[in-house]
Amino acid sequence: MITVYKNTESGLAVLDKPTSGCWIHVIDPTPEEIAQLQGMGIPQDYLTYPLDVDERARTERENGELLIVLRVPFYQGESADVPYATIPLGIVLTNDYLVTVCKRDNDILNEFTSGRVKGLSVGKRLRFILRLLLATAHKYLTYLREINKVVDALEDQLQLSTRNREVLELLKYQKSLTYFTTALKSNELMMERLQRSQLFKTFPEDEDLLEDVLTENQQAIEMVNITNNILSSMMDAFASIISNNLNSVMKILASITIVLSLPIMISSFYGMNVDLPLQGYPYAFLVTLGMSFAIALVAVYMFWKRDWF
Repeated sequence: MITVYKNTESGLAVLDKPTSGCWIHVIDPTPEEIAQLQGMGIPQDYLTYPLDVDERARTERENGELLIVLRVPFYQGESADVPYATIPLGIVLTNDYLVTVCKRDNDILNEFTSGRVKGLSVGKRLRFILRLLLATAHKYLTYLREINKVVDALEDQLQLSTRNREVLELLKYQKSLTYFTTALKSNELMMERLQRSQLFKTFPEDEDLLEDVLTENQQAIEMVNITNNILSSMMDAFASIISNNLNSVMKILASITIVLSLPIMISSFYGMNVDLPLQGYPYAFLVTLGMSFAIALVAVYMFWKRDWF
C-alpha cells in the first residue's frame, strides 16, 4: 500500500500522486507497487531490503540516494510466542522524495500519519528522519515499561504457583528483551555512522537532535540490559520457588496419607478371622475406634511440631 503525504496549511494531507518534497509511505508493497516506485527513480534494492524481516540496521548510499534501515519495535499481542518483536523500517532519501518502507504497519508510523506528532514537517526531510529515530527510541522505552508492568504482575502470581505457566510467560518476555537488545545495539551503530557522515551538520538543531536520539537509544539499551538481568535472576529464583511449593504440597499429601493409613491399619487387624483381644467385650468397637483416632491425633501432633503441615 502506498500513501503520499505533504504538509498543507491545515496540516498533513494525503495526495493522489507524488510531488516533489512529499513523503511516500509504503507498507508491504506488491510487485506492481515496487515497479511503480522504481519508475520514480527509487532503487529497487532500497525498496526490498526493508521487507526482509531479518535485515539489520545500517546505512547505504548509491548515486545520491540514501538508505537508512533501522529496527523498530512492534506489539504482536499477548497470545504471541514473542509479544514484543522488532521489524526493519527503511528510509529512502532522494532528491525529490522521502520514502519510508516497512513490511507491516506499526505504532510509530501511525503516530506520524495520524498527525499526532506536533510540528512535523515533511519538507524538512533530515529533521523528519531524526524525529522518526527519536520516536523509535521512545517507543522502545514505552514498551519496556509495559513489559516491566507485566513482569511485576507475573511475580505476584509466581509466589504461590506450583505450575510452569508463569515461568513460560516470563520466558516469552525474555525473548522480547533479546530482540530489543539486538535491535537497539544495531540501531546505535547505524546512528553513530550517521553522526560521522556529517549528514546532520548543516543545522545546529539537527545536530542537537541527533545527540538526543543517541542518548535516548543508549538509555533504552541500559534499561533493556537491567530488565533482562532482573528477569533472568527472577526466573531462576522462581523456578526454585515453584519446586519448593510443589515439595510442600507433596509433603502435606504424604503426611495426610500416613495419618489416614494408621486407622486403616488397626481396622485391618481387627478385620482378620482369628482370635483377637477384646473380641468378647461389648464395647470393643468403640475402644478400637478411639484407639485409631488417638494414634492418628498423635501422628498429626508430631507432624505439626515438625512443621510438616
